[in-house]
Amino acid sequence: MKIRSELFIGGEWVTGTGTLPVVDPAVGEPITEVAVAGERECAQAVDAAAAALGPWAARAPRERAEILRRAYELMTAEADDIARLIVRENGKVFADARAEVVYAAEFFRWFAEEAVRVSGDYRLAPGGDKRIIVTHQPIGVSLLITPWNFPAAMATRKIGPALAAGCTVVLKPATETPLTALAVADVLARAGVPAGVVNVVVAAPTAQRVREMLHDPRVVNLSFTGSTEVGRVLLHEAADQVVRTSMELGGNAPFLVLADADVRAAVEGAMIAKLRNGGAACTAANRFYVHRAVADEFTAEFSRAMAALKVGPGLDPANQIGSLVSTFERGKVAELVDQAVGAGGRPVTGGAILAGPGAFYPPTVLAGIEPDAAILDVEIFGPVAPIVVFDSDDEAVARANATPYGLISYVYTGDLRRGLQIAERLDAGMVALNRGVLSDPAAPFGGVKQSGLGREGGFDGIHEFLETKYIAADI
Repeated sequence: MKIRSELFIGGEWVTGTGTLPVVDPAVGEPITEVAVAGERECAQAVDAAAAALGPWAARAPRERAEILRRAYELMTAEADDIARLIVRENGKVFADARAEVVYAAEFFRWFAEEAVRVSGDYRLAPGGDKRIIVTHQPIGVSLLITPWNFPAAMATRKIGPALAAGCTVVLKPATETPLTALAVADVLARAGVPAGVVNVVVAAPTAQRVREMLHDPRVVNLSFTGSTEVGRVLLHEAADQVVRTSMELGGNAPFLVLADADVRAAVEGAMIAKLRNGGAACTAANRFYVHRAVADEFTAEFSRAMAALKVGPGLDPANQIGSLVSTFERGKVAELVDQAVGAGGRPVTGGAILAGPGAFYPPTVLAGIEPDAAILDVEIFGPVAPIVVFDSDDEAVARANATPYGLISYVYTGDLRRGLQIAERLDAGMVALNRGVLSDPAAPFGGVKQSGLGREGGFDGIHEFLETKYIAADI
């Protein structure tokens, strides 16, 4: 697979105003230089998307669906190559990267199927004076902004429904991981997506370029995945033109282990929930609340499992935990752990930066964490698990809900009824009950409170790119 490093605008690979290095965080060395889009290139991307909108929206849903299906097939066939690219620019291990590519491709397949199933409504008004007709139309040019932690999946989770709905897009990927987004654009081009329907720009300076695009009246929709802090800024910017927004923002996921939980199953689930993507996931278990009756057993078993993992460069199949995306991100994780230990926390395993090159941090379990510890208020985004002991279900729920975030929660219990009752009390858009992972392209993904607005995936995902139109007909 050829590594694309140019901008993708109007169906062409073009140079920009300069370049930025893309660094392999496992070795700290550049992979290549990627083209950077300035004001002119970003405007050209919006021009291309606007010009392509009418013809693309007019395409039959089945035609759009077949192109997305071809993109799914191409991406699946090239999964290993794309996964290796993700490893190189992101740092995660190959198994995680390949799982991401498979997951990412599924959004093209799912929304290929949804493209032909957008529903409408036709009925007699209650007063009998007219017919109510409800249809859905593509909202228009959409700006998509994606993060570095899942560079393929976050792109396809937005591009898939946008194209299925009949929208055209400008994708701005993270500067840490732009090569995967450009590879996805290459797949789409080879699948038959017309010129201008998908455009990819690595914009710099990022904030200024995004601001300019959001103030272009042709950009009517924004889909963003990233931190809550950046999301707040984008909501302010979007307000000036009343751009419709969907936001998948930060999380602070609690992992509850109730007194009647199967500890072995809880540990297995915790390993998945904590370490998917090396902990750099908005869905990662961030705070572990364990009932006192099983706390010692869970902590011991969990720590043993974490300590047994091999850390190293992601392309080595023997390694199970790769590097963080940068030494800067690793430094943030290390600082959180140091602060927690300074406040009385105890590292059962891990807890210190590994010697040698690369942005590596060891799997870490912290015991003795007080319920008001600062580490519980921050999305760690690394392989660190702070454990808090609780004594009652009410206490666990209260602790879990004591955050401005509400993306996902995890609950382990031996009683399904009890688990469902707890799940309904948790302030979260998603709850994994006796499971360590719940993401699925066929299910709605999103949070409550400051974890976001709207949903991606499932039946809801395509509607983030559709406008509802009501027609009153005198029939």
